[in-house]
Amino acid sequence: MSIDIEQIKQLREETGVSIGKCKEALEEAGGDMEKARELLKEFSAKAAAKKADRDLNAGIVHAYVHPNNTLGVLLKLACETDFVAKNDDFHTLAKDIAMHIAAMNPQSVEELLEQAFIKNLEQTIKKLIEEYVLKIGERIEVADFTRYAFE
Repeated sequence: MSIDIEQIKQLREETGVSIGKCKEALEEAGGDMEKARELLKEFSAKAAAKKADRDLNAGIVHAYVHPNNTLGVLLKLACETDFVAKNDDFHTLAKDIAMHIAAMNPQSVEELLEQAFIKNLEQTIKKLIEEYVLKIGERIEVADFTRYAFE
């Protein structure tokens, strides 16, 4: 089956995943966009597993303060290189995870990873990170976080 370039572009825009991976998913799914999205999720998990033994030598500390100034989160998000640490997508991930921590109050990194993501309840934080690993191409890990609140 011939895959339409518009389908590849659409999937790329939706996911941020490389054109090659989008094409591969669409070909394997026989042009079915929904199946291709599911395949990209599988590709994400496999990519994250392959990168699991890589050293994390860079990252950022992201601060989120809720607008009412009674709740804040400091998140330490690690990656392999400072190049990725400066990447806008990496910063978006950090922001989303910090906001999730503020809203859901996980007690540990392990608990955080298993929670349903507040912006997409069908996806865990672990799966969200796996998608960014495929998108960015490096291992990413929540190294630590602290949540402060006057509640």
